[in-house]
Amino acid sequence: MASRLSGSRGAAIVAADGLGPMHFYRGTAAGLIFLAASCGSDIALAQSANGPDKSQYTLFDPVPDNLMRDFNTDRPPKANVPYTVDAGHFQYESDIANFADQWTGAAPGWTLLVPNPTLKAGLTSNVDLEVNMAPIVGVRTPNAATGAYSTMWGVGDLYVRGKVNIWGNDGGSSAGALIPYIKAPTAPPGIGNGATEGGVIAPFAFNLPNNFTLLFNTEIDALKDNVDDGRHANFVNLVTLGHPVMKDVTLYLELWTDYNNDPTQRTTQASFDTAIAWLVRPNLQLDFGADIGLTSATPNIQVFAGVSQRF
Repeated sequence: MASRLSGSRGAAIVAADGLGPMHFYRGTAAGLIFLAASCGSDIALAQSANGPDKSQYTLFDPVPDNLMRDFNTDRPPKANVPYTVDAGHFQYESDIANFADQWTGAAPGWTLLVPNPTLKAGLTSNVDLEVNMAPIVGVRTPNAATGAYSTMWGVGDLYVRGKVNIWGNDGGSSAGALIPYIKAPTAPPGIGNGATEGGVIAPFAFNLPNNFTLLFNTEIDALKDNVDDGRHANFVNLVTLGHPVMKDVTLYLELWTDYNNDPTQRTTQASFDTAIAWLVRPNLQLDFGADIGLTSATPNIQVFAGVSQRF
């Protein structure tokens, strides 16, 4: 199963004027990360019925290679998978490049991330820690009044999240998880909005007949208002269908929506996403894809290529 980090296509960059690459983890939930890690051992006991009991393994006592679960990534679609990195193992998932084309009226703008890595570490049998920040971000925005363009380059915001698998980590016909996350405002003005934000994602996976896989994600974020320091809710939902098209190659089709309840300008984004993942080796994946915007507030097209690897 594979999927792209909101899913690891990576971090959401929010430009001051609303342009920017759509995503990673928008949100405020450091306390939830601590709570999830604290209850991780209890949840792991319930999971052992679906596979080997790996509750004794930790970051400093890794799961043996012969007991590791299949390689799972939060890319290439936007969906997050509910599966965690095995305890004591590490994983990176990154865009090699991610380009989003956005038009405002008759004026084009764009966002570029090169690269966009997410680093993961398995803490327990059902909890991992994930960190994301794009080192190079470019944002080109038009001035509607003058027609002039401005282009900014800098680092992206820092996103930290914890994924807690609730069931199905090591087997079964379905799986579910919670992913609380927080964003630290490390991006300069014009690339980021200078605010600490956070939220929580709930991913669910279902195995269907004929090797189809269905993913649902629902997400709620607490985002800064555009005109003051207040906070408002942002809601993300998606459904993703995956199916192998040949040995070690999987095709994904996805419908994604984002409703931003900012009191001064409520917006709805939606996109139809396609992606291909190729499992080159058991712990190495390459991918590419394109997302097509379905509303005026959504980037017209977002194209990307990425790589993921587990150690």
